[in-house]
Amino acid sequence: MLLIRDTVLGGLLLALSLPSTVVGHSWVEQLTVIAPNGTFVGAPGYPRGNIQRSASGFSDTEMTYLIPPNGRANQSQILPTDKMCKDSQRTAKQTEGSPRLQASAGAAIALRFQENGHVTLPNTQPGKPKNRGTVYVYGTTEPKEDENLLDVHRVWNRDGTGGDRRGVLLSKQNFDDGRCYQINNGDISEHRQAKFPHVADQTMGADLWCQQDIALPSNAPSGKPYTLYWVWDWPTAPGATAELLNGKQEIYTTCMDVDIVDNGDATSTTTHSHVKAGAADYVEGQPLDKASIPSQFAEIVDSRPAASESGKSVLCAATPATALSKPASKTTFLTIYKTIYPSATPTPR
Repeated sequence: MLLIRDTVLGGLLLALSLPSTVVGHSWVEQLTVIAPNGTFVGAPGYPRGNIQRSASGFSDTEMTYLIPPNGRANQSQILPTDKMCKDSQRTAKQTEGSPRLQASAGAAIALRFQENGHVTLPNTQPGKPKNRGTVYVYGTTEPKEDENLLDVHRVWNRDGTGGDRRGVLLSKQNFDDGRCYQINNGDISEHRQAKFPHVADQTMGADLWCQQDIALPSNAPSGKPYTLYWVWDWPTAPGATAELLNGKQEIYTTCMDVDIVDNGDATSTTTHSHVKAGAADYVEGQPLDKASIPSQFAEIVDSRPAASESGKSVLCAATPATALSKPASKTTFLTIYKTIYPSATPTPR
């Protein structure tokens, strides 16, 4: 069931509801703090070098970053020199109107992205994983401008001992969060539209975006950005098509930063908001437009990452390999968020 707020938006959504195909790939579009009840709170943050979809002449290629790049003779070859970040995302620079997310150390946050038919129209690309690929989030207090993908991806681990030990694997989830959809006539989309209805809004339109819910390290240093690398591993199996007898590597990344806010700042000015709960308890039945994924939320509440004394990230508790079936309801934690609209000049590290 699709709920429409007004006739102007309704006209737009009518066009969006027509049959569609996979026309683009995905990237993290927004980051949002999650309150202890599982609801999004505060103003969102954005990736480095973000370009809004509403910008004149916008094209998906302005925000997508593919590894290996199109045109490489061996489509399964990832080189040691392939960079983690798109050229426009290699430094901690924000564009006007797309500020960084402000959050406290240990905050739960959602990374939101569109499925663009990769979930709801699975037969358009043969040989793809049933989970629609795997998404990883890595975190570090020591990012490099020339960060190489292979120095981080599948090297940094949950306890912070992988590779050069500059960072940690914060999350590993299916690309398909189990409820996201693009409006189209596919069976999956129509089933999810009925099962997970939501009010169309200016951000998502009629679609329901996917998300990856993570916890920031609980003692990440305040007063500086904490860097996140989102990696979507989306390979094609060997022999899926006559042209891809050896398969194909297909990886997309988004690079972003979160300004870590000192807990003491929470009551200093009206630009700060303070969310505190004696027990984390996911509220069932809340609007899906602003709700985290229950199983992912339960997982991060039970296992919150921390940073080591050296500033490198480690986990203070083991994170389950799979999401829990029931949300946590007895875990005490504090979430603080703040939104600042900076200039295009990056914050000094």
